[in-house]
Amino acid sequence: MAQFFPTRSSARFDTQGERRLADRLAAKLEDDYLCWCNVPVGPKALQPDFVILHPQRGFLVLEVKDWKLDTIHSMDRGIAQIFDGGVLKSVKNPMTQARAYAMEVSIALQRDPALKHPPGSPHAGNLLMPYGWGVVLTRITRKQFRDETNLAEVLDPQRVIFQDEMTEGVEVEAFQQRLWDMFPHVFPCKLSLPQIDRVRYHLYPEVRVSATPGQFGLFADEAASLPNLVRVMDLQQELLARSMGDGHRVIHGAAGTGKTMILGYRAAQIASSTTKPVLVLCYNKTLASRLRQVMDARGLGDRVTVRSFHAWCREMLVAYQVPLPAASLPVGEKMAQMVERTIAGVDRGQIPRGQYAAVMIDEGHDFQPEWFKLVVQMVDPDTNSLLVLYDDAQAIYRGKGGIDFSFSSVGIKAQGRTTILRLNYRNTLEVLSVARAFAIELLTERGASEDGVPSIAPESAGRRGAYPELIRCEGDWQEWDCITSRIADEHGKGRALSDIAVICRTTEQIRRAELALKRVGIACAAAASGAGKADLYDAVDSVKIVSMHSSKGLEFGMVLIPALGEMPRTGEPDADEARLLYVAMTRAVDSLVMTYREHSDFTRRVQESITGVRERLEAAA
Repeated sequence: MAQFFPTRSSARFDTQGERRLADRLAAKLEDDYLCWCNVPVGPKALQPDFVILHPQRGFLVLEVKDWKLDTIHSMDRGIAQIFDGGVLKSVKNPMTQARAYAMEVSIALQRDPALKHPPGSPHAGNLLMPYGWGVVLTRITRKQFRDETNLAEVLDPQRVIFQDEMTEGVEVEAFQQRLWDMFPHVFPCKLSLPQIDRVRYHLYPEVRVSATPGQFGLFADEAASLPNLVRVMDLQQELLARSMGDGHRVIHGAAGTGKTMILGYRAAQIASSTTKPVLVLCYNKTLASRLRQVMDARGLGDRVTVRSFHAWCREMLVAYQVPLPAASLPVGEKMAQMVERTIAGVDRGQIPRGQYAAVMIDEGHDFQPEWFKLVVQMVDPDTNSLLVLYDDAQAIYRGKGGIDFSFSSVGIKAQGRTTILRLNYRNTLEVLSVARAFAIELLTERGASEDGVPSIAPESAGRRGAYPELIRCEGDWQEWDCITSRIADEHGKGRALSDIAVICRTTEQIRRAELALKRVGIACAAAASGAGKADLYDAVDSVKIVSMHSSKGLEFGMVLIPALGEMPRTGEPDADEARLLYVAMTRAVDSLVMTYREHSDFTRRVQESITGVRERLEAAA
């Protein structure tokens, strides 16, 4: 069965004929066919009805018309005169329209050297895949067209599928042959998976993953020059993002599976179709700052509100004149009171419900049950659009909700609309394998009812890189010298400073890291305070110094973790400390360096993990 984007159950069909054609394509084409229905194509947002891609056939553009014979008054190669509700109107000739779309697509693809025949081949410089175009007339038979019209000169019959050729009982071979008769040129073709990704990169810019250093996902801007390696959502992610639909949704995903990228796509999709704002919430300020920067870069800043949960509560209290907690209170008590006052304000109607077209919660595993109950009420009931992203293995605030609750108990009605993502795209096989081996007890698969919270072990996408390093240093000075030297070396090789992070367990370590980098003239931005977290990504190209707590949701090409011998911290549960280190390790896209001065239980476990992974992978090579 062909794969549809979005799924047929969530796609927008403008006519019954489009829906019927989609059913036939799904039934008559094998599962290596990819079909996009009413999805805008390319930077110009062209609007073909269907685009079909096959690795050994090429691509085909189809326009669908539910016209009857008496609908068509006249037609030339440019314009069709048709009766619409008894009124004569002019529309584009659908064959000319389909051809124009196909030509635009071919021109866009042909700009990419990786999608052209290589130098020295007989067709060097030409697009390496065939392409075609055609029309589907869902209410006219071929006999009617042939015997009762003179349209063959302006609608090439070879490039038309008629009503009697798309019935449920039509033979698979006959149906497919009608499609491939629409190709003006046919030649051998075998697109690789990377080449298919490149086709999707050009046709659908919204599935691009940013290649900008320090970006953790969402979408790339139009680049002046085409990168040698393009990154796009995989087909599962694209299918999920395009097919999400309204209602409450929960995505359970392991670290690095693209949850935040899907959230960004969904936020942009809803923001473009509503006048109400979209609210994106997360727990930590650093992630909120990063999400806000990316939304602003996409031109969504005025339509998508990004806040940490407590900052949003304070905003509600101020906006609707609910008294704030006393400034003199301890931080923890003050934050708790802000939440309580917001809940009370909503309960008595002072703070209005339904303020947002959609609410999206990133890192939902850090939310308390009563927070979910509050936020659910903020969704406009007309859209009822709520998205929660969740990963129990990263639940580093164990006192803030735990795992023993059902989503329905907090007002999230997502039964039948939950998705599990396991495939990790962020980390190399080496980084992910070491992180998994270290945190194996946290990642043991635990099932749950659909309404509950499962534990999900990430699976590697197979991208290879260097093994993580654990380096012992003689003293404090040597440790920071090691870290600054590694950063300088990596920057000298061309890595942007913003693609490097020093992730620390304590505020004191953040302070020492900042001093060490400034001492040797390396630009850095530290998230040691609330203001620092909010401004972390406003700085020029600079190394990011963040706590393990604040690193959640972020990613960097190179991650350095100092003072590993100071973990686990005295008085803290080992499991909670292990979660923190797992989160920090999985922020590394391709390079992970850890240092320590004195051994601890964690340094031993990490060393055993590195050794075991190296032996296993080298034995398998």
